[in-house]
Amino acid sequence: MAVTFHDLKSASGLKKLDEYLLPRSYITGYQASKDDIAVHAELSGPPSSDYVNVSRWYNHIEALLRLSGVSGEGQGVQVTGSATVFEEVPASPPIADTKAPAAVDDDDDDDVDLFGEETEEEKKAAEERAAAVKASGKKKESGKSSVLLDVKPWDDETDMKKLEEAVRSVKMDGLLWGASKLVPVGYGIKKLQIMMTIVDDLVSVDNLIEDHLTSEPANEYIQSCDIVAFNKICKFAITD
Repeated sequence: MAVTFHDLKSASGLKKLDEYLLPRSYITGYQASKDDIAVHAELSGPPSSDYVNVSRWYNHIEALLRLSGVSGEGQGVQVTGSATVFEEVPASPPIADTKAPAAVDDDDDDDVDLFGEETEEEKKAAEERAAAVKASGKKKESGKSSVLLDVKPWDDETDMKKLEEAVRSVKMDGLLWGASKLVPVGYGIKKLQIMMTIVDDLVSVDNLIEDHLTSEPANEYIQSCDIVAFNKICKFAITD
């Protein structure tokens, strides 16, 4: 039986989340995971101290994102609209296997490829799959993923409003931008943390970053981008 949290920006939604976190340190499992990232992104900012358990959890996730990132796979969270749907899990569930590497948020992480370098063969295969999906009138099973990006400016003088406008100006089939917020990095510099939902067969995150976000004209404001979390959320049939 699934537990549903409606509108986490409302008092009733926060109250339900607070009750859920009473016996738990994380949304699922024994360590921070993509499930925590998905719920964290739904909150517009630090919750009121009236919600003791939510505040404890939120501040902990904020610290992890700032210092070391989050690598746990999680056990299943769906974010749709203003409602976040959780699979019911016990207060002390088994530890899920983790395969994704942790994101490192420091001055030296700009050259780190979090998911390994994509080969030319893989890029070509992805392009061929996307072309085949568009060209075919037959139904084909595809996937949908939720991705959390860190977008870093050049310095503390970068106009963050224009930086976010540059990010959201990127339009692609199968790409939907979601909630965002500014996160302090240090020395007066802030980074943009933004959620996006993609259709896996239509959007390559690596190509999105290399060909659009860190290329002209967006690179006037954007110094680099990092993938903080990549979470598969559903499969569906698509047609031309």
